[in-house]
Amino acid sequence: MKLGLLTAPFPDTDLMEVADWTASVGMSALEIACWPASGGEARRYAGTSHIDVDGLTRDQGHEITGALAEKGIEISGLGYYPNPLHPDAGHRDEVIGHLKKVITAAGTMGVGVVNTFVGGDRALTVDDNWTRAQEIITPIVNHAKDSGVTLAFENCPMIFSYDEWPGGHNIAYSPRIWRRIFEEWGDAVGMNFDPSHLVLQMIDQRRFIMEFGAHMVHVHAKDLMIDRDGLYERGILSAGMGWQIPRLCGLGDVNWSQFFSDLYRVGFDGPIIIEHEDRIFEGTDDKVKRGFLIARDNLMPFIK
Repeated sequence: MKLGLLTAPFPDTDLMEVADWTASVGMSALEIACWPASGGEARRYAGTSHIDVDGLTRDQGHEITGALAEKGIEISGLGYYPNPLHPDAGHRDEVIGHLKKVITAAGTMGVGVVNTFVGGDRALTVDDNWTRAQEIITPIVNHAKDSGVTLAFENCPMIFSYDEWPGGHNIAYSPRIWRRIFEEWGDAVGMNFDPSHLVLQMIDQRRFIMEFGAHMVHVHAKDLMIDRDGLYERGILSAGMGWQIPRLCGLGDVNWSQFFSDLYRVGFDGPIIIEHEDRIFEGTDDKVKRGFLIARDNLMPFIK
């Protein structure tokens, strides 16, 4: 295993500076955020562009991977997390167009994984969204396959705010849909697994890893704390509004020793990428770095 971080919380810091700091604190992998360099999505922890994939050449790509390798840093994957099933066709075409550019860039660079979302229309049922996904996502999967890249979907329901409520912006969150994903697209796709999203949904972590571990090609290390007072006030039908609190590893409700025990049992030996969405440790780069170090110190004993 290699421990590293997702670069999204450093939107104004050059990639090589992020890599220097990452290596200096004993981590050896980066998932590189690749939103459009021209700007776009402005939600929290989205919009960072550490590689401009638009027209990236093979020489440029190899220059980046080579420079990172010299620093002892491996690229775990390129990350771009839009909503390919957005109800607005214009928005949908725009983000899918960029996602395909990210996939092309990954293939050009020799990076084997692109992390993203299946997406979802919050106003539709999961089954209706799935019908749309079969039509809309299949060409993206085929493009990834042709590029020599595994498309890895994250198991996040994307329901953190009322503009994503009640159905969320990503349907790939439950075992029922994940079985359909692998039946539909097989080994052309994988899972970017984040245990925090199981805490929200009260899904058994051990059972989930045992069932889907063989399909996990990338792992996000993020914690989540359930605010029991908020849950009492709002109930589970609020779908997390007011009671799910993203935290850094070790500060929430994920059982990390069990998490690693089960990953080792199913044979996962890939990257563990810390995803920082903890409001307590944001606002300045120093706070963000402090948060990453807390997570590192909680996870490092399990990384061998």
